[in-house]
Amino acid sequence: MLISIAWRSLVSRRKTVFLTFLSFLVSISVLLSVEHIRLQAKESFNRTISGVDLIVGAPSGELNLLLYSIFRMGSPTNNIDYDSFTMLKSNPSVAWAVPISLGDSHQGFRVMGTNSDYFQHYKFANKQPLILTKGHIFEGPFDAVLGADVAKSLGYQLGDKIVLSHGLGHTSFVHHDEAPFTVSGIIGATGTPVDKTVHVNLAAIEAIHLPHEQLNELVEEFHEHEKSHGHEDEHEEEHVHEHSVEKITAVLLGLNNKFATFTLQRQLNNYQDDRLMAILPGVVMTQLWGLMGNIEKVLQIIGSLVLLASLFGLATMLLATMNERQKEIAVFRILGASPKLIVSLVILEALIISALALACSFILVSLLLMILDPWLTAEYGLFLNQSLLTAETFTLSVIILGATVVTALMPGIEAYKKALHSQLYGAR
Repeated sequence: MLISIAWRSLVSRRKTVFLTFLSFLVSISVLLSVEHIRLQAKESFNRTISGVDLIVGAPSGELNLLLYSIFRMGSPTNNIDYDSFTMLKSNPSVAWAVPISLGDSHQGFRVMGTNSDYFQHYKFANKQPLILTKGHIFEGPFDAVLGADVAKSLGYQLGDKIVLSHGLGHTSFVHHDEAPFTVSGIIGATGTPVDKTVHVNLAAIEAIHLPHEQLNELVEEFHEHEKSHGHEDEHEEEHVHEHSVEKITAVLLGLNNKFATFTLQRQLNNYQDDRLMAILPGVVMTQLWGLMGNIEKVLQIIGSLVLLASLFGLATMLLATMNERQKEIAVFRILGASPKLIVSLVILEALIISALALACSFILVSLLLMILDPWLTAEYGLFLNQSLLTAETFTLSVIILGATVVTALMPGIEAYKKALHSQLYGAR
């Protein structure tokens, strides 16, 4: 009964109510979007790499090792011996091991030397594999597989020749012109640093730094092996030539038993034959995200201020209509409505506006997430869950409705006073 009266009262003032509703719709949508993206960005950040139990490199600090091995940011202070990779790969606790070698670039994009195991075991998001949209992985010794951003930005197609440069800057004075690479494959967009990476054969990245005579001999050896064995076993070809590799930057490890993670980490940190440091990527990513806590707070403050402005607008609308509703309140009093009932009616009207705006905001933000999801994934690496029905959004909804009740108290008290006034006036 009271809901029906409140609804009819709102309909009678539909113009001002509609504007207040739109204000609420925009503010709640912004708040929901900011909060959802904030939470999902954290999860998406942690999903840049998935399924890797340990990252092993030279001692240089946990954050530094994570940044250069996964995010391609910064520079490694030192390398580790290739023999250490062989030791790791033969460890009974290790299911797979992927070597990576950094230090070169191509027109501002990082170059990473690795082998075909990388494309098999590297996962991102919820253990999604890398998928080539064009071409194939390494078949020849000087094949290159490009990330989506590299191919798009530089306009490369399969079969194009590229020349690597020494160093990590956009401008380099040392180019490896004597050993150009051929684009053999292009990886689909992942929204991760993989998109901005040029992947080449681990042995080739070592070979291009050799003296000119040795490089020519090694290239001839590659071609002779290719002619005699073909491409029947790419793994065999890679491992035949990896004997020339002496140093690598880091190793990504997947373990057979997750319970062995801390034991193996301790063993590697105390390894005597080489200076090694093993980190847990999930733990270090949490530490890295903690450094950006101020950004989270700023986003929350912005969303809260937008909601606060709409609440002020709601209170202003309700207060502004109090003078217009004196006759309405007097009629309610004549019909026997108590002052408390009048207050309840005002609060209920505010709750109806807020609840409708909240429901419409859920629908609007969900539709926007559904439409923008492919673009956000490809451009910013945000893997957003399109469902807003989470514990956090439920809590946020309760806070919004609670704030609406508090905001409506001031107009409610004004209505209470007018109801008492009409009662005294009626008594006279």
